[in-house]
Amino acid sequence: MHLSERTAHPEALAHLARDPVMARLIERHGPYRWGLHPVFPSLVRAVVGQQLSNAAARTMFRRVQQATGLEPERLLALGEEGLRELGLARAKGRALVGLAEAQREGYFEGLETLPDDEAAARLVRLRGVGPWTAQMVLIFSLGRMDVWPTGDLGMVRQAERLYRLATRAEVEALGERFRPWRSAAAHYLWAETDA
Repeated sequence: MHLSERTAHPEALAHLARDPVMARLIERHGPYRWGLHPVFPSLVRAVVGQQLSNAAARTMFRRVQQATGLEPERLLALGEEGLRELGLARAKGRALVGLAEAQREGYFEGLETLPDDEAAARLVRLRGVGPWTAQMVLIFSLGRMDVWPTGDLGMVRQAERLYRLATRAEVEALGERFRPWRSAAAHYLWAETDA
């Protein structure tokens, strides 16, 4: 379920197109666009998919979705053991129960009003939510446009390949040239990975 979408901002495209590599990616993949999803289901999807291939993550998420409707009360009723029966590792089950409790208690309310660093800090306090997961929520739930997710291996590898970089520190530095539209730049690197 999409809450809304992030669609290409002309200023962002003009800024990114000043970089020759990004200009080629924009030409190849067209104006960026991605859906924004509610925070709780996004976190559930991210936790379920940790350390799994994309195909395995989709399958596992579908199981959780079918069993719970992604409703916190149903997830809590299923509990850690029920999640384990669906094939989730014990640690992921504990994390999902914690997320459901957080959703029920209103932990995510007001997240959209916080600056990026404060929103990320609130998210990573939760079991199973690390910096990468927080970055994905900032981009794909809160629609933040200046997130440079160097915890994402696919994006990092694509940046290393296209820009002939050798280290994650160089990829981190590369992001500076795309401010304040780093999320859009990341989108183009992911699009190239998926192509």
